Amino acid sequence: HLRLVFMEKGTSYPEKVVMTTAKEHDRGQLEIMVDDKECMYVFDRGYLDYERFDRMTDEGYFFLSRLRKNAVIREVYNFKLPENTPVLSDQMVLIGTTQNRAENYFRLIKVLDSKGNELHLVTNRFDLSAEEISDMYKSRWAIELFFKWIKQHLSIKKFYGQSEWA
Repeated sequence: HLRLVFMEKGTSYPEKVVMTTAKEHDRGQLEIMVDDKECMYVFDRGYLDYERFDRMTDEGYFFLSRLRKNAVIREVYNFKLPENTPVLSDQMVLIGTTQNRAENYFRLIKVLDSKGNELHLVTNRFDLSAEEISDMYKSRWAIELFFKWIKQHLSIKKFYGQSEWA
């Protein structure tokens, strides 16, 4: 698990790394990585947990993640989009079923990825444009590319040590 800091367009650096085995679930690592209220935490669907979304919101942390296509959504408000935007929709929503529903209102932004697939992005940020939020999620791929670069250029097939000195 990697926390990557974005400074300016095109400038980033790894700030925190947590090594785990493949058996460990991603959700358990989020508590370790989230510790700065001035950050925007962008993560994939492996960290999806409505209760945690509520807790992060209540504690003042900002996040952005993908929702599963089958997520139960109740639209509360449909935000108006500017003309010529790549964003398909921008809504205030409640997420989850009656038995497992988040208590806070969230923002659901629907966009298309580079292959034309519809992505459902959820965040607790209402102060940014839908396009800015979409761009933030796209930047998450920098982490994937960073690991790919490490494996290709440093000939690392497997990480053996898990201590900070390894």
